[in-house]
Amino acid sequence: MNAHDPAPLADLLRAELAGYGGLLAFFERQQEALMRRDVRAVSEYAAAIERMAAETARSREAREQHVAALARAHGRPCDESLRRLLDLFPADRRPLLEALIDEINRLLQVVRRRARQNHAILVRAVELRRELLATLRPDAVPRTYAPGGRARTSGVSFSTLHATG
Repeated sequence: MNAHDPAPLADLLRAELAGYGGLLAFFERQQEALMRRDVRAVSEYAAAIERMAAETARSREAREQHVAALARAHGRPCDESLRRLLDLFPADRRPLLEALIDEINRLLQVVRRRARQNHAILVRAVELRRELLATLRPDAVPRTYAPGGRARTSGVSFSTLHATG
């Protein structure tokens, strides 16, 4: 493995970066669909997110294998971080790799934050639907059993909807 040629590694980093960018775009579109209450679009974006996440995981795995092979080829531990291996490359080529690493890490944080936001919105939508169902048709609310064996509703709260009449 030629430590003087960062091109293969840069290509792998770019592919991984593109995957995270694609994930972010899908999460943003899904959030827009959530706000529009477009159930079909939310579902379609969920499927697209799953496909993109699998593709991005493959890109990450390819990059990790390349980095491990690079480390082994230079007598370094195969679990050494890429940032710690940058000294294997000429100084004038390191900034590109550092920039790609930094951008991947930044984008990964944004993707995780957007995924958490979408999850929270979905959870709240389900809670509101349960509350509405409980208000309109109390008999349709599924019951579960508490640890003591008593029947209880499945965490339904009536904080946002109140029956009229």
